[in-house]
Amino acid sequence: MKIGVAKNKKKIFVSLYNKSIELHPLWLRERVNNQDLLDKNTGQRLYDTSDLNHDLKIRKALIKNKSLSVKFSDGIESEYQIEDLINEINKNLPNKKIRLWNSKLKNRPISKFTPNIFNEKEGYICLEKFYKYGFLILKKTPAKQKFILKFANFIGNVRPTNFGILFNVRSVKKANDLAYTSKELAAHTDNPYRKPIPGIQILHCIKNDSKGGHSTLTDGFAVAEYLRRKHKNFFKLLTSIKIRFTYVNKNTFLENWGETIELNKDGSLKRVRLSPRLDYVPVLKKDELNKFYKARNFFIKLCNSKKFMIEFKLESGEMMMMDNYRTLHGRTSYSMNVGERHLQGCYIDHDSAESKMKFLKRKFNG
Repeated sequence: MKIGVAKNKKKIFVSLYNKSIELHPLWLRERVNNQDLLDKNTGQRLYDTSDLNHDLKIRKALIKNKSLSVKFSDGIESEYQIEDLINEINKNLPNKKIRLWNSKLKNRPISKFTPNIFNEKEGYICLEKFYKYGFLILKKTPAKQKFILKFANFIGNVRPTNFGILFNVRSVKKANDLAYTSKELAAHTDNPYRKPIPGIQILHCIKNDSKGGHSTLTDGFAVAEYLRRKHKNFFKLLTSIKIRFTYVNKNTFLENWGETIELNKDGSLKRVRLSPRLDYVPVLKKDELNKFYKARNFFIKLCNSKKFMIEFKLESGEMMMMDNYRTLHGRTSYSMNVGERHLQGCYIDHDSAESKMKFLKRKFNG
C-alpha cells in the first residue's frame, strides 16, 4: 500500500483494491493530531466533526521523510506519519491475519505462562496467536482453583452469566447443563442464546487424570469457507436462515436468534453459531426446510469430522482460550470410575482482549 500526492499537490491518493483511490479531505481533516484541537488528557477532539465545512478542500499537500504535510482550506495545517495513515486504512480492510486450519494443523498456538506475561511483549505475541488461529493454549499455569479469574483479569474483565463469574466443568448430579456431565459433547459454540454472545471462553485444567475426557476443537471459519467453495447452496442456506437458540432452567429463560453462519456486510465471516441441543428451526415451507436440514446436518458432520477436528488431552495447569465466534469446542466422554476431570471456566468479551493486544503492541512496537 502506498500513499502519494497528485502533481497539483491538491489531491492525495492511496493504492487500494488494486486501484488508486483519492482520500477525502474530510477523512484526513478529522484525523488531525494538532494539540490545540485535541484534549491533552483524553486525546479526544475538542470539536464536532459535523461542524466541519462539507466543501473542505486541500490547498497543498507534500510528502517528505515518511510524513505527509497538509494545508486545508479552513486554515488548519497538520502533519501525518505515513505509517500511521496506512495503519488507519488497514483497519477498514478485511482481516488478513487469520489462519484457517483443519486437523492437519502442525504448529498449534501454544505458549508458556509466566506471571508477568501480559506486561511483556510475549503477551502481545500470545494474543496475536489467539486471533490468528482462534484459540491459544498456555502451559505451566498454577493448577489452583479460581486462578482463572486472576488470569482473565490480566487481559480484561470477566463476563458474569447465570452460571456465575466462573463455572466448574465436572460431572455433578442433577446437572443444569450437559457440560456438567461425563457425556460426550459434540462441536459447538457457547451461549448462542445470549444477547450479546460472550466473545471468548477460557478453560483452566485443575485436574484431568480420568479415562477419556479429551478436548476437541474445530475452526468453524475453515468449515464455513469450505462450504462457500464446495457447497454454495448449503452456504447460502446457513447464512440466510435465522434459527432460535434457547436455554431454560428453574430460574432462567434465555433466547436469541441468528444465522448458523453470520456474515459481515462485505461477505466476510463474522461468527458461527452451533449448538444442536439448544437450537430450534422456524416454521418454513417443507421443501425449504428439507434443504436447510440437509445443509445443517452436513455442516455439523464436517465440524465433527476427522478432516477438520483436532483432539488432545488438556493437562493439569494448562489454560485454553477459545474465540467463541469462530472456534467450536467439545470433548470425548469420560469415565467417572477412574480419576477426576475438573476444569474451571469463565468468559470475557473481545474488546478486553483486543484492547490489551493493541496496548501491548503500542508499548513494544509490536
